[in-house]
Amino acid sequence: MSNTMSFSKQNKGKQLKTISNEKMKTVYPTIEENVQYICAALFHTSDLKTRKVTWKEMSGVIIYLETMTDTEVLQRSFLLPLSEAVDRKHIEEIITSPEFTKTDNLNKVVSALLKGDCALFLNGGTKCFLFKSIQVNARTPEEPENEKVVRGAHKGFVENLDINLNLIRERIQNRQLTIKYFKLGKESNTNVAIIYMSELANPSVVEEVQKRLESISTDMIFSPGYIQECIEDHPFSPFQQILFTERPDRLEAHLMEGRVAIMSEGSSDASIVPVTFFAFFQAPDDFNIRFYGGSFFRLLRLFSFWGALTLPSIYIAVIGFHFEIIPYDVVTIVKSSIENIPFPPFLEAIIMAITIELIREAGIRLPSPIGQTIGIVGGLIIGDAVVNAGIVSNIVVIVIALTAIMSFSLPSYEMGNTVRILSLPIMIAAATLGFVGIVFSLMIIIIHMCKLQSFGTPYIAPLAPLHIKDLKDAIVRFPIWTMSHRPKNAQAQKSVRQRASREWKK
Repeated sequence: MSNTMSFSKQNKGKQLKTISNEKMKTVYPTIEENVQYICAALFHTSDLKTRKVTWKEMSGVIIYLETMTDTEVLQRSFLLPLSEAVDRKHIEEIITSPEFTKTDNLNKVVSALLKGDCALFLNGGTKCFLFKSIQVNARTPEEPENEKVVRGAHKGFVENLDINLNLIRERIQNRQLTIKYFKLGKESNTNVAIIYMSELANPSVVEEVQKRLESISTDMIFSPGYIQECIEDHPFSPFQQILFTERPDRLEAHLMEGRVAIMSEGSSDASIVPVTFFAFFQAPDDFNIRFYGGSFFRLLRLFSFWGALTLPSIYIAVIGFHFEIIPYDVVTIVKSSIENIPFPPFLEAIIMAITIELIREAGIRLPSPIGQTIGIVGGLIIGDAVVNAGIVSNIVVIVIALTAIMSFSLPSYEMGNTVRILSLPIMIAAATLGFVGIVFSLMIIIIHMCKLQSFGTPYIAPLAPLHIKDLKDAIVRFPIWTMSHRPKNAQAQKSVRQRASREWKK
């Protein structure tokens, strides 16, 4: 399949624009003119190399970028066969590279050189021969650090698109698996691929993804975040509407449910659409353990989400407005803890919440051994010191520590960030109106979630709109043999996933 992406689709009668097209510049009859044009097109970069060759008394030249080309591949693909060629009549018989093309467009030659191809010009010829010789420096597909599992596959995506697609093809050996290439970024020319199952994914969703990708006109695709912000339905919402994963097995599960994935060169993340709120609380381990455990841990994650969102606010509301709801046996302990604190509970919680965020940021930026030390120093020593100094109460330290643990238990890093950001306005509402402020804040958040969509799928489906069958794999996880239908929110063409899988029991 060609890496050059140039296609057009019909969408509701409107012709979609073409992604990229190189301007035509015909190959010159002499080698010198061709070399001069390519050198000028690449601004006389120092890593552009040439090597003169001779074939049947005909002079020629190979042009390549030294920093992109594997010289051993070049030698095996052309130079060695050329030295051994005796009776071969055509130059095509000498080039042994599996990816070999001819072109008369010099601009296409320039683009191919930037991808690691070698270009061969023969004196007097009207065509340029291009063959693949790119140098691959990919790391091994190790398990992603932020998506580890106890059981199951331990492979992860890497920063090379071809290797990532190979990992998907290894897992899904089905002719329906379709890959479409795009080029995004006017200056970076980044390869982007859409992946889906042809007879499962909804064509309207695939077409919508293509349409939104085509509308991106930025000069650079630096990371999946660039694509996400350009194609999301509600970019100003604090809630993530595209699911990221670095695991081939997780992507396989979503593709087999009829969803569409987007991957780009230079990133190990796959973006999955359409998704719902509950997809961010599912983990591959849910299906590697018994369904009782899978359901329990999924419920625990949902509890952690709402707990991390409201726990500091509940502390502020109780201490500031509703002291009477504290049990009689506990009220003395709480009172002795806060009576000498000079700050109101809101400032206490804000100080500790910001401290935890600073420790987390410092731990991420520093090398692993030092990052762990910072976590211990920040968590234990600073926490103990601020309590002894009488700046905050020990109760608020417990509350903020529990909140941090709850937010870190979420399997989605992006959803963890959402919790931490949303907890701040809820804390302000609690400091202003107590429990009434918390209830109003949660109502606003839930109303906002009800309005969200991800490529036509309601964000909090299958709760709203209610779809009973999809609840089997949303809040809890039913046994796999009972989930006969694909979730409706995936918008798959075929709803039936399996027939009776335990007929042997009869």
